[in-house]
Amino acid sequence: MAPRVLISDALSPAAVAIFKMRGVEVDFQPNLGKDKDRLAEIIGNYDGLAIRSATKVTPKILDKASNLRVIGRAGIGVDNVDIPAATAKGVIVMNTPFGNSITTAEHAIALMFALARQIPAADASTQAGKWEKNRFMGIEITGKVLGIIGCGTIGSIVADRAIGLRMCVVAYDPFLSVERANRLGVAKVELDELLASADFISLHTPLTAQTKNILSTENLAKTKKGVHIINCARGGLVDERGLRMQLDAGHVAGAGFDVFVTEPATENVLFGHPNVVCTPHLGAATNEAQENVALQVAEQMADYLTRGAITNAVNFPSITAEEAPKLKPFIALAERLGSFAGQLTAADIKKVSIIYEGAVVDLKTKALTAAAIAGLLRPVLSDVNVVSAPSVAKERGIAIDEITRAAIGDYESLITLAVETEGQQRAIAGTVFHDGKPRIVSVKDIKTDAEFAPTMIYVSNEDRPGFIGRFASVLGAAGINIATFALGRDREGGSAISLIAVDGNIPEKVLAEIRTLPEVRQVSALKFDSGISQPVS
Repeated sequence: MAPRVLISDALSPAAVAIFKMRGVEVDFQPNLGKDKDRLAEIIGNYDGLAIRSATKVTPKILDKASNLRVIGRAGIGVDNVDIPAATAKGVIVMNTPFGNSITTAEHAIALMFALARQIPAADASTQAGKWEKNRFMGIEITGKVLGIIGCGTIGSIVADRAIGLRMCVVAYDPFLSVERANRLGVAKVELDELLASADFISLHTPLTAQTKNILSTENLAKTKKGVHIINCARGGLVDERGLRMQLDAGHVAGAGFDVFVTEPATENVLFGHPNVVCTPHLGAATNEAQENVALQVAEQMADYLTRGAITNAVNFPSITAEEAPKLKPFIALAERLGSFAGQLTAADIKKVSIIYEGAVVDLKTKALTAAAIAGLLRPVLSDVNVVSAPSVAKERGIAIDEITRAAIGDYESLITLAVETEGQQRAIAGTVFHDGKPRIVSVKDIKTDAEFAPTMIYVSNEDRPGFIGRFASVLGAAGINIATFALGRDREGGSAISLIAVDGNIPEKVLAEIRTLPEVRQVSALKFDSGISQPVS
């Protein structure tokens, strides 16, 4: 059955065509985002939801989204999606951070010119029949210092354009390496140095706890007298009241704002100041950008729903279409190793260590870890999946330790999962052979070789003659057919394990009878899904 996507905001016909060409059914209802009740009523019928900014994806909507796998936002900001609620629901949230990058960068440059030459005020004066040539004395931007706060995709485009205009560019970004700064032709500086030296400051950072009010009243006071401030990124990066005070005092010469703390901004403390230029969040408002983000979100969602590729997800590691088939068997292995441990663990889990060795290190281990944690938690929390598992584990206070090692001995790739409870530690290791099937290769450091099967019996016992015969007799008497039987022991007469795949279910009375065998230390029935959970389909 083809996956179904609901488009609840306006997207271009070309985006709809991409979905259809990729084998995805589309329900195009561009005004539905304004009707929250109707959206909640029908969202359970869809695998994907494509939106712009009008649709608000709230916990109430997500609670009704029983089949939803992915939300695609045509644009950068995902403020209209409750990310924690989507993650808890196991829904991937994608955005399109590059489709409107050039457009937003160009808008920042446009505001810089508008401020430097007082273009909006000069236009209003001239069209009012005045000719105030001496009133609108501007400044050149050539040779001026542009300070960029946040030198990612958009910030680096602004830097490139500014360098072309013969400006000197400095950048503050904790994640910007000196090497990349050199390639861009910008000087990497600390924030205080930028504030003290910049003639123009342009913000291009997301709004986070660390960046909120990064231009606070205190930091605005540290800026160079006569500075111009431009914000085309997110409202809340600048203390708007503090900025108004500095504008009124003449310390800040001008401000160009496309974004505001409260939007739609029908009123704002910056409005009405003669040296402020405001636009209604036009950073992405070009025909090219709107088309680009619509096409990009359609491609990303279709690739995920049909091929398992994950691009620009804000709550899960990205997986390319080429990586997805390579990753799929290891996702299955990690999930089943977690399930194995989860079905055997009754006490509260304190810590999980996942060790990756060999070629698997080169895959997206974050995705594998998420799969392992999902498998571990699912015996207790049936609705958890690889998207929601890490956040659920964090909520439960489970520490997760991910370790990678390049060299191993017997296997090309090996994943070992160790679970630590209050009084016990259990480790299980597995690999994927060339046939693509996940296998268990050790339990509690005892080597074995067992394929996963839908129904299995795990036995830990003392290594004594006759045990296998007595065990098989119990199953035979109960009419349970053995499909495969894998054994392992640490030494002759020591500790042994058995992994037995059987046909059909195992009644509890049969397990109780096995427990009466004198050699048995532990016996458990295990169930494994034949498929793997999303996101790698």
